[in-house]
Amino acid sequence: MSTPSSSPAATPAGGRWQRLRDSYLWYSFKRDRGAQLCLATLLALVGMALLAPWLAPTDPYDLAQIDILASELPPFWIDGSDPAYTLGTDAQGRDLWSIILYGTRVSLLIGFGAVLLQALLGVVFGLLAGYLGGRVDALLMRLADIQLSFSTLMVAIVVGAVVKATLGGGFYSDYAILMLILIIGLAEWPQYARTVRASVLAEKRKEYVDAAKVMGLKSRRIMFRHVLPNTLSPIFVISTVQIANAIISEAALSFLGLGMPETHPSLGSLIKAGFDYLQSGAWWITLIPGAFLVVLVLSINLLGDWLRDVMNPRLYKG
Repeated sequence: MSTPSSSPAATPAGGRWQRLRDSYLWYSFKRDRGAQLCLATLLALVGMALLAPWLAPTDPYDLAQIDILASELPPFWIDGSDPAYTLGTDAQGRDLWSIILYGTRVSLLIGFGAVLLQALLGVVFGLLAGYLGGRVDALLMRLADIQLSFSTLMVAIVVGAVVKATLGGGFYSDYAILMLILIIGLAEWPQYARTVRASVLAEKRKEYVDAAKVMGLKSRRIMFRHVLPNTLSPIFVISTVQIANAIISEAALSFLGLGMPETHPSLGSLIKAGFDYLQSGAWWITLIPGAFLVVLVLSINLLGDWLRDVMNPRLYKG
């Protein structure tokens, strides 16, 4: 008796979709309302950030659209608000809803870019340390241990301060997104390296690695073509959590004056810019972007926790 997945009418793409539908990952996702809500929230925020030029009523980067006389207007549910500004305005007269949309895009860009750099460095170093062993392993892991002995934020602050002092504040502001990606990425690569190394140590003792060596394959090919694909599951799980951590790190650096400039704000720099106006009563400048940041980070973290539970067979309880 033939099964649906082995039907000759099934195309390769259809076969992949059938395997996805039959997988435990998809089965668990359909049964978990929390994961569905987190994914929907995350996709909505990402979609709004990507469509910011079309969804935002004004362009916060266009000085001609900024009205300084409309500064510190409250949101629509508070007396004294202006219908043209749904969530109010900031201290410079910019529409807060528009800035949040553009700022979310900047925060996501920094988060994903930093994690991409972390993963690239961590995976390469972890593969080399786990597969080659010996002095290479000792050197790379000692570097990771030294960096992990300091807090991530401390490393990011030191690197950011050195870069800003060396290259100048103007250069740092002009290339703030690139600088933050480099700073946060360099501060977090040991998380990937240690995880990948542990997986590689388990994989390189398996028979398929011995068979590849007998066939005369080079170590580089064995590492990247055979061992690496079998270590991707923990990498995906770490990446979800690290994206949230990178966004929080950017917000913390912005609050300390090492983040995005006010002319091209992120969610973190918006919170920092509005912090000085809390006592004057303009609480929305800080709290509304802060609420967006909390929802964004919380949805990513909860989705990462669900993914970790599903992809870790030791946590499966049936």
